Amino acid sequence: MDHHTPLIATIVAGLSLAFVFGALAHRLKLSPLAGYLLAGVLIGPFTPGYVADQALAPQLAEIGVILLMFGVGLHFSPADLNAVRKIAIPGAIGQMTIVTLLGLGLALFMGWPVGAGVVFGLALSVASTVVVLRALQEKRLIETERGRIAVAWLIVEDLAMVLALVLLPALSGVLGGTAVTPAGAGSLLGFLGITSLWAVLGVTLAKVAAFILLMMIVGRRVIPWILHYVAHTGSRELFRLAVLAIALGVAFASAELFGVSFALGAFFAGMVLAESELSHQAARETLPLRDAFAVLFFVSVGMLFDPSILVREPLPIIATFLIIVVGNALAAFAIVRTFGYSLLTALTLAAALSQIGEFSFILAGLGVGLKLLPENGRDLILAGAILSICANPVLFVVLDRFAQRVRERDERARAESPRAKPEPPEPVLEPTSLRGHAVLVGHGRVGSLVADALRARGQPLIVIEESQDIVDRLRAQGIETISGNAAQPGILKGANLAGARWFISAIPNPFENGNLIEQARLANPSLDIVARAHSDAEVEHLEKFGASLVIMGEREIARGITDHILAQLDVDDAREAPLPG
Repeated sequence: MDHHTPLIATIVAGLSLAFVFGALAHRLKLSPLAGYLLAGVLIGPFTPGYVADQALAPQLAEIGVILLMFGVGLHFSPADLNAVRKIAIPGAIGQMTIVTLLGLGLALFMGWPVGAGVVFGLALSVASTVVVLRALQEKRLIETERGRIAVAWLIVEDLAMVLALVLLPALSGVLGGTAVTPAGAGSLLGFLGITSLWAVLGVTLAKVAAFILLMMIVGRRVIPWILHYVAHTGSRELFRLAVLAIALGVAFASAELFGVSFALGAFFAGMVLAESELSHQAARETLPLRDAFAVLFFVSVGMLFDPSILVREPLPIIATFLIIVVGNALAAFAIVRTFGYSLLTALTLAAALSQIGEFSFILAGLGVGLKLLPENGRDLILAGAILSICANPVLFVVLDRFAQRVRERDERARAESPRAKPEPPEPVLEPTSLRGHAVLVGHGRVGSLVADALRARGQPLIVIEESQDIVDRLRAQGIETISGNAAQPGILKGANLAGARWFISAIPNPFENGNLIEQARLANPSLDIVARAHSDAEVEHLEKFGASLVIMGEREIARGITDHILAQLDVDDAREAPLPG
């Protein structure tokens, strides 16, 4: 029997090593992305030992890109972007322009052509959405003005990079790389005798516009309709399959029919689906697969990195690293301060944007494929990314240490200069004054019913919820609500567990539930802890961590059905019983 299975071997080796080094990076307070990239280096062709399949890894990475961009589209909110557009749009464009010019200057100094310098500079100018969002969530900054500006800034950067990925193949010939004619346009342009750059660029933009128009008109009707139809079948498996089929199918069709990148196709599929009421469910259903293939994406990128460049070209690597960290930070800082925002806001944006990630890798791969960027340039980008991702948590630690001092300086500056832009006070998570109350984690389908019942009885209640939309709605109803993931450090302290009577975990994740129950039991040994589960094993797991009562949905459904039938049988028996006397 032939046991040569390169696909399985590549997936197993990639995910296993990514887990080991990702866990190690997390232990060292670094982003797990650094661990994933290192895992790729170890199974790449430039290090001794096992070498993963060099043809399969990029294809697996492409699936990761599709699902990653689909997720970006699902979370894209024009309303959030519009709220801070006056700083986010010019700020992101200005910062990317400055850093691109710095990268171009370094490339020209190293003797590269202008086209290579443009690609190199662009790759150094766009921050990793994954790294920034994770940092903002850990610091509980998402709901602050600083967090909203950072998220909108990222959206503008992502949109700019999507546009660059679309236009780069059309401009490749002019920039010194391989000339690429849009699919299906070669014969038409040749027949018309048109070979100019503007014609090729025009056809490319026309095809992209046609794709976007199709998605906005047809996709906005068809995609949500498909998902609503599948949702009404009641099959979670079919719903998950439908979401994946839409993401992958639209991405593939956009590339085949319109010559549009997989990334852009997946982004618009997610953006169209984001308008549906089922978008949050779609995001949850695809998250595990999206995370797995995103990990494989970073692993495959690490496989392309030649570690010997650290010895061969230390000075270019140091220069690249400084452009990424110092160049991005100073550009963002200067722009935010120019627009009149506080020193603390400027420093937060500077720290958040001083690293690069997924889009840089995609752009570098495209640049090498088009013969625009030398492979040495991709190695510099990868080295700079790994070093900047490792350095980013250190910058936030420094920022935290000086945050209070900076905040006091901002207050003095506002007092001295009335025209300075005021910054809304940040939410401080003070423990609730409630006592004898119920702490409810999660306000979804289960949690909302529990909350309604408790409020109807006048029971004091505090809710911990991760979705900002739900948080805003609950606060508008006068319900005390803590925004954030209950598993994050410090969140449970705000619920005053020591003074609470009940702790109700209505979230479906058994592992997160176990962690929360353990923390709640330590905070208040006499707390009445109620949780939900979906299997006997989950019930046993949660009881082991200290749950007072674990309710399994399937049991309660069976009990409700049985009680209804038995009640009907009791009525029948009463009717058939002979009358006395």
